[in-house]
Amino acid sequence: MEHEKSFKDIGVCDLLVEACENLGWKTPTQIQAQAIPSALEGKDIIGVAQTGTGKTGAFALPIIQALLDADRPRPFFACVIAPTRELAIQIGEVFSALGAGIGLKTAVLVGGVDMNQQQFALARRPHIIVGTPGRLLDHLTNTKGFSFCSLKHLVLDEADRLLDMDFEKSIDDILKVIPHERRTYLFSATMTKKVKKLQRACIRNHVKIEISSVSSTVESLMQQYLLIPAKQKACALVYLLMKMPEYTSMVFTRTCAETEILALMLRFLGFRAMHFNGNMTQVKRLGALNKFKAGDCNILVCTNAAGRGLDISSVDLVIVYDVPAEQEDYIHWVGRTARAGKSGLAIALVTEYSIGNYYRIEQETGKQLPTYPVEKEEMLLLYERVSVARRIADKKYKESGGKKSKEYDDLEETKYLPKKSSKKLKKIKRPRPY
Repeated sequence: MEHEKSFKDIGVCDLLVEACENLGWKTPTQIQAQAIPSALEGKDIIGVAQTGTGKTGAFALPIIQALLDADRPRPFFACVIAPTRELAIQIGEVFSALGAGIGLKTAVLVGGVDMNQQQFALARRPHIIVGTPGRLLDHLTNTKGFSFCSLKHLVLDEADRLLDMDFEKSIDDILKVIPHERRTYLFSATMTKKVKKLQRACIRNHVKIEISSVSSTVESLMQQYLLIPAKQKACALVYLLMKMPEYTSMVFTRTCAETEILALMLRFLGFRAMHFNGNMTQVKRLGALNKFKAGDCNILVCTNAAGRGLDISSVDLVIVYDVPAEQEDYIHWVGRTARAGKSGLAIALVTEYSIGNYYRIEQETGKQLPTYPVEKEEMLLLYERVSVARRIADKKYKESGGKKSKEYDDLEETKYLPKKSSKKLKKIKRPRPY
């Protein structure tokens, strides 16, 4: 039997091995085991691995170790560029946790937060900068005393998403003010033509580490689909959530409006649900994520804004409410569960309008998924109650002008909902993700 490598075996120093243990990282993941030794040797890295496989640790550990090995800890030693605010904040938290015992200073620069506060953070001369491209460029242009002239490490995380979100010009402008003599790490779950172009522009001699094909998911993820008429989709959603009430679930929809309406509908029906989308203020987005992570709510209804990079290890179930047109989006959505070796379940709700998208995803991933077992008569017992809740949620959303006016629990319209059926739903017996 092959010996399982430890972080010490792959060259991580004792201080950081202890930090990993404090975070519950017992052994390196596959991407970490292959990327970290090459990074510690001073090589540039291109890492392609499935979502949830520990890519953040693969670049954070060698950067912090390089800082420890330096003659003196330099400010603005490394910069990590991420496509979304939440991912940038999450990466910053990982750096802070790993460097808690060595005085590591980290600053996170994202939109939706007062620039003056961020300027105060930069005045403390942090070692690590994590940010989104637009806000990084704002500070490089407008914040006195902040520059990347001594930068030693650059990380482009979720690089394909960075380019899909039209950050190409911002990244080009940032690359112009970064020293050519640096280490560059490019990480993503998928590789596109744009990413390959970016790779040629900013990376010369590198090691490419590809853990999996770009269209695959982890083996511990169980994927199924449910084919239903579009008018029964909300009913099917409620049915699935009632079957697995103890699960922590993420529900992915296509539009911001739909996240709010569905969350409102679910709250009417007694579920602990919150919504998350790109139209929310940064404070509300962080508030929703923190409540979800803390377990104050166990259902997060979200758009693609939550589809990349977020590492919430407690997610047991992902429901793809609206099947996306792009296979890459589907891969990232279902990748919110079964992370870091854990198991998880993903169920796609396929209707007559989305079946074309679903067949395309099956073709591109090379997987023909099994059908989720449903007792249709049992599911349809919920139809009237769910339909009324949906109409009330639609009405309230329109009345508020598309903005939630007050807490869902205060709405009195719930008293008009039909009474719950006395017939209890049977739970489907399946192994609970661990």
